[in-house]
Amino acid sequence: MKITNVEMVISAVKQEQYPAGQLPEFALAGRSNVGKSSFINKMINRKNFARTSSKPGKTQTLNFYRINDAFYFVDVPGYGFAKVSKTEREAWGKMIETYFTTREQLKAALLIVDLRHPPTKDDVMMYEFLKHYNIPTLVIATKADKIPRGKWQQHAKVAKETLRLISDDELIIFSAETGQGKDEAWGALQKWM
Repeated sequence: MKITNVEMVISAVKQEQYPAGQLPEFALAGRSNVGKSSFINKMINRKNFARTSSKPGKTQTLNFYRINDAFYFVDVPGYGFAKVSKTEREAWGKMIETYFTTREQLKAALLIVDLRHPPTKDDVMMYEFLKHYNIPTLVIATKADKIPRGKWQQHAKVAKETLRLISDDELIIFSAETGQGKDEAWGALQKWM
């Protein structure tokens, strides 16, 4: 997909702040520091549009990125490693749950996992949450460049089995460094646009 226009529209913490209109939205969920922002940057051909950080917990709001005035990527706060208070984690949880369970424009979730490691308990819980609410899900297994190509399928199999991936959902092996999986990801997203 050719990206001609990208705009960070709003960082929202409540429903009233969500963008108006009916453009389709794709939410990126995953543990802290798994590569959600790097995924966005690679997909939109921008180096640092979505801010990345080596410090987990950088994203603390729902960040709406309008792409080509046609759809949104919604970067969701990461789960798992963020060193924040229990109260703040609970507030994030409520914010995320509200978004996923009420937003009509949400067409699919992109669950970002690290290909190098089996999905965490939090990844499994998130996938089960998405399935409970019948949210179409595309699993993006990032950091493929960090392991030998010959081991990709073995690692992908572990991820699929750990998540108990249903047949309707797809797993794409991805690298923000090399662009591996970028075209496949765009192809998968097209069916919901």
